[in-house]
Amino acid sequence: MKSLVYILIASVTLYSCSTSKTVSRSHSKSKSYKSTSNIKKYASNNSGYKVSKDRNSVVKDAQQYLGVPYKYGGNTKTGLDCSGLVTKVFDENSYKLPRRSSDQAEVGSSIRVEEVMPGDLLFFATAGGRNISHVGIVNNIEKNGEIKFIHASTSKGVIISSLNESYWNKAFLFARSIL
Repeated sequence: MKSLVYILIASVTLYSCSTSKTVSRSHSKSKSYKSTSNIKKYASNNSGYKVSKDRNSVVKDAQQYLGVPYKYGGNTKTGLDCSGLVTKVFDENSYKLPRRSSDQAEVGSSIRVEEVMPGDLLFFATAGGRNISHVGIVNNIEKNGEIKFIHASTSKGVIISSLNESYWNKAFLFARSIL
């Protein structure tokens, strides 16, 4: 019985933000990545951008949650999951978004990764395949075009990651703009 409970807890943790929504990739990528030198370097053309007041507000509000621990189904400062973070931040900026990452993926407009700006959403399939299981908010674009995003990681809580990190690079599906 104990084994069954441990397996159930591990499954919930592993698929923390997962859904059953199937989406198609808008780009092709090789499935075999051995090092970061073999990954596609995602970059935005907007490294010299001027951020609107709404975008700046969304990013600043998301940054308030850095360090908050991960909590499945969480949407408070005591714990957040990925879609809970997105819902909370956009709600604080008068944008009502659905709670699930797969439903958030249908709001706003589809954009190419080269067009992303701070405040846009990035969607991922962290369990492999094409099912949306994670979402993050673009935090900034470095001078070299590298895209950084804020998200709730199951292991580290709310952090900033790079789309060029091997794990996120392989899992990336598409981007959408709400703002």
